[in-house]
Amino acid sequence: MATWGFGLRAKSMLALLLACLFALIPAGLVGWQVLDAVREHFGTAYLRNFTLLKRQQILAPVSRELTLSLRLADSQVTRQWLLDEHDAAKRSLFFAEAEGYRRDFRSQTFFIIPASTGNYYFGDGQRQSDVPSYQLQRDKKSDAWFFNTLHQPGSYDINVNYDENLKLTQIWFNAIIRDGDKVLGLTGGSLDLTTFIERFIVTPEVGLTPMIVAQNGAIQAHRDIRLIATNQITHSALGALPPEQTLSGQIDHASDRELLATALRNAEEKTDEVVIIPVHLAGKPQLMALAYIPELRWHIVTAMDLKAARILDQTWARSGLILLVMLLATLLLAFSYAVERLLLRPLKKLQQSATAIARGDYDTPLPTASRDEMGDLSQAFGSMAQQIRDHTTELENKVAARTQALAEANQEMQRAHRQISDSIDYASLIQRTILPQQQLRQTLDEGHCVLWQPRDVVGGDFYIFRQDGERYLLGVVDCAGHGVPGALMTMLARAALDHAINTCGLDQPAAILQETDRGMRAMLQECELPRAIATNLDAGLVFVDLKYTLRFAGQNQLEDGYPPAGRQPLDR
Repeated sequence: MATWGFGLRAKSMLALLLACLFALIPAGLVGWQVLDAVREHFGTAYLRNFTLLKRQQILAPVSRELTLSLRLADSQVTRQWLLDEHDAAKRSLFFAEAEGYRRDFRSQTFFIIPASTGNYYFGDGQRQSDVPSYQLQRDKKSDAWFFNTLHQPGSYDINVNYDENLKLTQIWFNAIIRDGDKVLGLTGGSLDLTTFIERFIVTPEVGLTPMIVAQNGAIQAHRDIRLIATNQITHSALGALPPEQTLSGQIDHASDRELLATALRNAEEKTDEVVIIPVHLAGKPQLMALAYIPELRWHIVTAMDLKAARILDQTWARSGLILLVMLLATLLLAFSYAVERLLLRPLKKLQQSATAIARGDYDTPLPTASRDEMGDLSQAFGSMAQQIRDHTTELENKVAARTQALAEANQEMQRAHRQISDSIDYASLIQRTILPQQQLRQTLDEGHCVLWQPRDVVGGDFYIFRQDGERYLLGVVDCAGHGVPGALMTMLARAALDHAINTCGLDQPAAILQETDRGMRAMLQECELPRAIATNLDAGLVFVDLKYTLRFAGQNQLEDGYPPAGRQPLDR
């Protein structure tokens, strides 16, 4: 038996223990945790500063565009024209002033929409701004943003929208024009969305994802344009935003979404602070920073993947990693050699022996026995091989004996089958002799056709033909049963029919069937047959006189008691 001191288990555990000691696994785990803590600390600080910087970068240019839009909406010239849109002088004065605003807007564009008519005036320095580009319709879904904005309680709304008529996707600054409590319309400027994203959202920093989110959670700016909720005012009015175009829809876990909702409220309450929370975004754990801009009603959001972001200098980490890989490679080679020497070689020899035994070579040598588990395994395998050899010999003898017995039984079955087949073929030959084939051929020559396709070699179907000058009797009979029982029934039925024909003559088919029924009952009345055994037959006879006389009689269930004896056959 194997002993612990020299056993394979002890040798393997000793090699593994040495490898673990050299690899300094505990020190590595502690070092990794410290590195994560340092990365998280510096990453949080960097994320906060990056978000504050983005907030300042976005606030100044967007506030400028919003301020210009509000000034244009608050202009007395704007109000006077909207109160009398068809006044040519007021129209001319307004568009002259609006042209100055247009040149001040960064995008060099402006728009104004009177609430009374819904006419959309758009100026970009190329088209005629005092002519409506199109008219907004209240029942048109794509124009719902305008009518929803008119009912906003504030003085403005910022909306990312694709204008189908102008073929523009812009960040629109919708300033509401009021005269007291009366809403006169909307006006303002815009920023090109693509240019805005390239300037403020797209960043070369790896692992950082800046975005802008509205108060209702709609994504207003993202480097992936598919995630931007265009015309989110309309979606809000309709009841819900598409989940993939909301910030909460990008969060993987429900608990993180609840944490996000709390963070958004805290950011709106503490506008001078940056709120940082851990979330699972895009299937990865990340840190998310939120800073609120009350002037724009926007949240500046930055997500950071700490594992991908370049927070720390990677030079020393790379050198340590190379050293660790080299150390692990050395340990792997050493451990592989030990496993090969102590385990794989003996197992390979044992596998070769098992393969030879599987081929039927039971005399193959086994690996040299040793004082460990491998030696015990070889000894047990040798004992198993000997048992397989004995069982194989015994099974081969039994199989040979059974094969011989099966061969003899098969020969007996073949002889019996030949005898039965010969008997049935002979019976079929006899049965065919009662069919009037020769008589039909001699009498009718090519003027007749017989379709007779019995299911079995012998069976219960036959047909008859009698001639008396130019008078003929033809009939078909279907006896109960198939095979040999049916064939025997045909012999009885044929005898009964011949007797009936001789008694009644050819021209009385109905009488022939009645006489056949009486004859069959007379032959079978002394036999006590079970009800399950059918002795009936179906028959149809036709008498043909070439002097224009044809008489048919048919009957089913003859001689078995159903229908009752004495029932008249159908004779027409």
